[in-house]
Amino acid sequence: LLLIFAASISTLTSFYGVWENGRHLFDATMLQGNYRAQGNMSVYMTFAGLLMLSLLVASGKLFFAPKENKWIYLSFILIAACLLLTFTRQAWLGVFAGGLFLIWFREKKMLWSVPLILIIVFAISPATIQWRIKTLLDLNDPNLKRRIALWDGGWLIFQDHFLTGCGFKCVDAVNHKYPDPTGIIKRLRGMHNNFIQLAVDTGLFGLISWVSIWVIYFMTLYHSIISMKKNLAYKRDAMASAAAITGFLVAGFFETNFYDSEVSMLMYFIMALPFTANWKNLAASEKRNPETISPRI
Repeated sequence: LLLIFAASISTLTSFYGVWENGRHLFDATMLQGNYRAQGNMSVYMTFAGLLMLSLLVASGKLFFAPKENKWIYLSFILIAACLLLTFTRQAWLGVFAGGLFLIWFREKKMLWSVPLILIIVFAISPATIQWRIKTLLDLNDPNLKRRIALWDGGWLIFQDHFLTGCGFKCVDAVNHKYPDPTGIIKRLRGMHNNFIQLAVDTGLFGLISWVSIWVIYFMTLYHSIISMKKNLAYKRDAMASAAAITGFLVAGFFETNFYDSEVSMLMYFIMALPFTANWKNLAASEKRNPETISPRI
């Protein structure tokens, strides 16, 4: 709850910035000079990552406990609006994926409403945000082409350092050895994709180890939810955590958010929350009724 509240407060600085630069929101031709909400972060993409995680935690509470803490509805609106104003598409995709995750496990029948919600969001958005949404489906989008160039370069480096990678920040030292007709690799160097970045830096061993973290996380969380199935409050918070991590991973296909320390720290915090609650609830349950403890514990 404190996280959601803090995220809501952090949006106010961005709304002030939009108020000062609001004229740009209604002219799609001025996107390059447009104000992009960045809160108290130095980079709007970091702020977008933090908002994405906070919004999905809030969404989990609203999906599974809509009558509790009704002020979260206002927080949801503030965070969602501010996230749109970051113009950060990878975070938007993360929220979309996390939202689908929650709907799928809460009420599959609600999936039909997703297209309607997207249409409404698009219709009420300013011109620049509408233009930005349209570019999600544009294969000729310049930013997408830059990412593809980076991914192609990353694949070539990975092939030469298949098992162990070439080390962190190694692209700085080896980029000149590979074809770079766009000049993007030399200029940006980061791969804008968690999986490709880790493959380049740590090789197959590191990538498999990293992927295994998420496999074990979801498996362990699933077993925890099963063992605590009578505790609806636990399920609510556990599903919120899982949705946030899902959003983080999906966003990571288009941005190296795992290397963004502020986003990663919040991700670790959200990732750990359901397991902390698990042990606390189990301990309390053991004091009340020892025979109710799960055999695996």
